[in-house]
Amino acid sequence: MNALEQAKYKYKMANVVEKLILVNVLVFVLMYLIQVVLFLFEWPLNSISDWLVFSKDPEDLLFKPWSIITYAFMHQGLLHIFFNMLILYYFGNYFLTYFTPKRLLNFYFLGAISGALIYMLSYNVFPAFSGTGRSYMMGASASVMAILVGIATKVPHLGIRLLFLGTVKLWQIAAFFVVLDLIRMPMGNAGGHLAHLGGALLGYVYVKQLDKGNDIGAWWESISDWFVGLFTSPKKKPFRTVHRNTKSTKQTPKREDKNNKQKKIDAILDKISKSGYESLSKEEKDFLFKSGNEE
Repeated sequence: MNALEQAKYKYKMANVVEKLILVNVLVFVLMYLIQVVLFLFEWPLNSISDWLVFSKDPEDLLFKPWSIITYAFMHQGLLHIFFNMLILYYFGNYFLTYFTPKRLLNFYFLGAISGALIYMLSYNVFPAFSGTGRSYMMGASASVMAILVGIATKVPHLGIRLLFLGTVKLWQIAAFFVVLDLIRMPMGNAGGHLAHLGGALLGYVYVKQLDKGNDIGAWWESISDWFVGLFTSPKKKPFRTVHRNTKSTKQTPKREDKNNKQKKIDAILDKISKSGYESLSKEEKDFLFKSGNEE
């Protein structure tokens, strides 16, 4: 098995969390290489990334609707992607213990959408941002917060052992990150912290609705399945030769069970006609009662 085959095998065996991390890392490396090329040829350094990051201006979203998703795979630097992927790996795997891989993807993408919309709404509504010039956002933090708060809402009292801190409950970890975003908001990167809170809100509401039997992410899952279906060909069923036998000498097990059951009922009814209902055993009475309810 060569290196390429090994890589394909490892990717195939990876879970959805590991695949998301791989995609984020590959995008980060690719964007870095593109920046190097742009620098060498003295082209504008933001000529590519501008099409992928999310802007606070609603008109930009009309021209770049994909940016509400692509920004969640863009990162500013090594520390930015490292901490996002670390949290995604750690809590994403806990998430998979209680939810399906598809649902994790729902949380990731809907967390990104929720965070982006909260960011855009805040920058266009609150007076504190009225003097802000061009502003854009990138990073998977809103998506990661949706997953973290989602699993903390599902199993809030699950204990997690952390280095130097001992065992900490999931709800305490989620609350710490939420409070940290609120405290740091006036200190800088307010848009990023607002997006984090938007993702956290999505994670909390999503799980609460699931507990009530409502899947608010079903629409996104349908869109994802449709989009993936555009690039996959339907599997053709192999032709099969079917032999039909018009005369069957054997009864099916279902038919045999029905016949045996009817014989037992007839025997009980005969016993009643001869000796009366009181002559039946408790087992016979229960059997007759259950049979009557199934009819």
